Amino acid sequence: MVDPLKVRLEKLRKIHATTHRRASLYSDIAKIDHSHTSKSLGCLQKAPAPGKKLQKVGFLMLWVPEPSGVTCAIGGPMIVAGKYLEKKYNSSTIHDIGHETKNTLSSLSDFKQSIL
Repeated sequence: MVDPLKVRLEKLRKIHATTHRRASLYSDIAKIDHSHTSKSLGCLQKAPAPGKKLQKVGFLMLWVPEPSGVTCAIGGPMIVAGKYLEKKYNSSTIHDIGHETKNTLSSLSDFKQSIL
């Protein structure tokens, strides 16, 4: 008869191995010292946040007093577009991915220690 805890433990071991390989891959990528590659990786380390910037500009336009009301008509859609861009294009970086991978590794190892 198959023990469900052993099956689950085996599944967790596979997940642990996968996250460990992923974390080592990210750390190896960060150590690359080629100028073109480092420029590309720089974009991943400092990701732009176009949605937040668009929202800020929209709020500024909404609060600027102006007699014709053109800025109010433009500011609202800019805020909505900024919210959409914030959901569509997140500003996660390699650091965030590595941090989440490290959290997953630590929680998996804690769970493994509690079972064994």
